[in-house]
Amino acid sequence: MAGASLLTLLDDIATVLDDVALMTKAATKKTAGVLGDDLALNAQQVTGVKPARELPVVWAVAKGSLLNKCILVPAAVAISFFLPWLVTPLLMLGGAFLCFEGTEKLAHKFLHKEENEAHKKNLHEALKSPEVDLKELEKDKIKGAIRTDFILSAEIIAITLGIVAVQSIEMQFAVLSIVAVGVTVVVYGLVAGIVKLDDGGLYLSQQEPVPIKRLGEAILWLAPYMMKTLSIVGTIAMFLVGGGILTHGIPVVSGAIKGFAEGFGGIGGVLVSTLGDGLFGLLAGAILLAVLTPVITFWQKRKA
Repeated sequence: MAGASLLTLLDDIATVLDDVALMTKAATKKTAGVLGDDLALNAQQVTGVKPARELPVVWAVAKGSLLNKCILVPAAVAISFFLPWLVTPLLMLGGAFLCFEGTEKLAHKFLHKEENEAHKKNLHEALKSPEVDLKELEKDKIKGAIRTDFILSAEIIAITLGIVAVQSIEMQFAVLSIVAVGVTVVVYGLVAGIVKLDDGGLYLSQQEPVPIKRLGEAILWLAPYMMKTLSIVGTIAMFLVGGGILTHGIPVVSGAIKGFAEGFGGIGGVLVSTLGDGLFGLLAGAILLAVLTPVITFWQKRKA
């Protein structure tokens, strides 16, 4: 009898773990857009730091990211338990923020080119000055990266919570915890690899065998383009994920997109539906940018 009870218990545990794995996999797919943006943003945060300090800075931000998630995961489970009606509005808010952030990035890139170049030039000049406290600069970069991570982590947790909201509290906590830890390990592991990619390329380019040397030169050439590609892919994914969240929360829009996509059938229908979500996300982001920019500008002036 005890043996049968033990087997039953093991079977129950295995079933729960399998469910957790399935839910985690679904949540990871949904949050892929935020991950792309998270990766690009955090890799950019450590530019301008001395090569010897790049990995310590990434590690410091990773620890801050884990602390962020230690706050966000229990908060999300508490909201799901005590205020379950708040899950959908939070999910919609997260989707709207993704669309706004993506549109703001596009607008800032194309409408403020001179301002961006001036900022980079001032940063490079400041780094050459002996009066600049590099430790303070490093601390500022770490704090900025952790603040950025908190926002993006909140989006990931909100999206994941929306997927597992109908599950038990134990299941929600398990999935949220796995996603939180997994996202942190993957994102900051890749960030560490990216920021040291040029060092690896430089090392290989100085080796004697010609194929190894050519590989190092190729890595050095590829590194800056990889960062740009990550940023572009991350921005596109923000519209796709954010727009998808918004359309699924607005049945009329979701129905119209699905109805139009059904005419293409198969893979074509899936692509058209995804494109429709992305375009709606872009439209929503543009509206939010037009409405919120004057408010943000006014607040910044008042604060200054």
